[in-house]
Amino acid sequence: MNTNRSGSLPGEKGQLLLALARKTIAGRLGLAYEGLPGLEGKLTDETFDDRRGTFVTLKSGGQLRGCIGNLSPEHTIRQSVTENSVNAAFNDPRFPPLRKEEFHSIQLEISLLTEPASLDYNGPEDLLAKLTPGVDGVIIRKGMHSATFLPQVWDQLPDKEAFLSHLCLKAGLSADEWKKGDLLVYTYRVQYFEEKP
Repeated sequence: MNTNRSGSLPGEKGQLLLALARKTIAGRLGLAYEGLPGLEGKLTDETFDDRRGTFVTLKSGGQLRGCIGNLSPEHTIRQSVTENSVNAAFNDPRFPPLRKEEFHSIQLEISLLTEPASLDYNGPEDLLAKLTPGVDGVIIRKGMHSATFLPQVWDQLPDKEAFLSHLCLKAGLSADEWKKGDLLVYTYRVQYFEEKP
């Protein structure tokens, strides 16, 4: 099995993954898929056998409607996108399951992750200095608590301190936990593909 965990995909292959996600969700809703013809054959490309972490995001009217993914490269891209599209549409605990009448109004986004790398830092100021807004996806861990923000979240939280505070809250920690210097921090990059509204 291929394990190229950081190479980028050409845009047309990203479009195939978006089509796979949409077809998978349509199938779960009992709707006919009317997208790319011959999709199944095109998805046999060995590129999709790479093991990568992926996230699938649903948006409606520009607002988040579901987002589920996996950070570790446990499954092939094909398997991962299929599973995460179902989970993002129907199993994100923050939202009710997607309904048939919403299907045509959602936009899908797929993120392919590089393998997370540990970020060594010496105190809160050093941590802030080492983060690159708009580029770094960030994972924090402390004990049983963990959370991640994809790089796209920087669009809503461009301030580094606010970004980290919200990430700590997402992990069930206090907002200033990142200032204490004992969080495990990992960063990763993504290549993402999105449907146009």
